[in-house]
Amino acid sequence: MLGIKEIEEIIPHRHPFLLVDQIEELVPGERAVGYKCVTYHEEFFRGHFPQEPVMPGVLIIEALAQTGAVAILSLEENKGKVAYFGAINQAKFKQKVRPGDKLKLECEIIRRKGPVGIGKATAYVDGKTAVTAELTFMVGQ
Repeated sequence: MLGIKEIEEIIPHRHPFLLVDQIEELVPGERAVGYKCVTYHEEFFRGHFPQEPVMPGVLIIEALAQTGAVAILSLEENKGKVAYFGAINQAKFKQKVRPGDKLKLECEIIRRKGPVGIGKATAYVDGKTAVTAELTFMVGQ
């Protein structure tokens, strides 16, 4: 189990843009499973939307990407590097994420060649799929 301090040792994101609270499963270079506890105090809820707070889909995708980045940057050869977006494909938003939800984030690295790879990512709320996407990343300095 990795907490915020251990996650910050792997990826460069910091508050308020660190969107993963803990990692419960990690196989370096292969997969990671983490969580984001969504609270009403998240800054984005002030404007998205005040009458019905919903976590923006792009931030759910970012949380998934950060989870995948933990997996790929945990490899010894990638320590100290950054994983950048190369593409977001087949993103599907199936359920709203609201304050009080515990977002489960899974990313499996399905292909890798040199510094480029693809992750199959899924976010869940209460066991139900909220978001799926295929995320392409590039590891660089």
